[in-house]
Amino acid sequence: MSELRDSKKLAEEISFFSDYVSEHKKSLFKEKLESRTRFFTVVLEDIYQAQNASAVLRSCDGFGIQDIHVIENRNSFDVDKGVTIGSDKWLNVHRYKNRDENNTELAYHTLRSKGYRIVATTPHKKQISLPDFAPDQPSALVFGAEKMGLSNQAIENADDWLYIPMYGFSESFNISVSVALCLYHLRQVMAGSGIDYALSESEKRAVYLQWIRKSIRKLDALDRKFRELQEVKAGSSG
Repeated sequence: MSELRDSKKLAEEISFFSDYVSEHKKSLFKEKLESRTRFFTVVLEDIYQAQNASAVLRSCDGFGIQDIHVIENRNSFDVDKGVTIGSDKWLNVHRYKNRDENNTELAYHTLRSKGYRIVATTPHKKQISLPDFAPDQPSALVFGAEKMGLSNQAIENADDWLYIPMYGFSESFNISVSVALCLYHLRQVMAGSGIDYALSESEKRAVYLQWIRKSIRKLDALDRKFRELQEVKAGSSG
């Protein structure tokens, strides 16, 4: 019964707020939703350079990744709007920054509860080479800070360890390059896998509403108007 109420409310919100968005944008949103996925998610541990963090978000949007999980144990996460060019607006960024907890542990627990397999990216524990990586279940790829890499806890408590083969003297790529390489590979693998990695219909509707709301300038005023209409409807039906 609760799901029916939630579904009805979602439909009412979409119907109301979509009137304030152009047909072109609504059509674009529906098109992009078909390529959006939560089968993969990106996890960032203690990223501190805004430009790199922003480049990662831009890559995630470009490859259709909907959720980003940000662990903030030592460093605060910040973005450079000049680098994201608005791409972060279309993502769900989940931040773990509780001062009283180990946020890496919290993020891993949360992701596993959602059915994700934790895949730590590191050049130090070479288990799976990126070209051989073809997961058949939802996977969370964890990337570490620019110089220090992932914490020992992030590495040791992962389910799998992924590395990108290097052919020069450098031990690893810049984090934004690493993320882009991994996501490009995964999109290619998924395209030919037969795995249903798309969002569910209910997820699409929820993200669609989220994007519509992000596109409205005077959202506060429209929120008030929507609530007033809901109250009038509830009063008349009561």
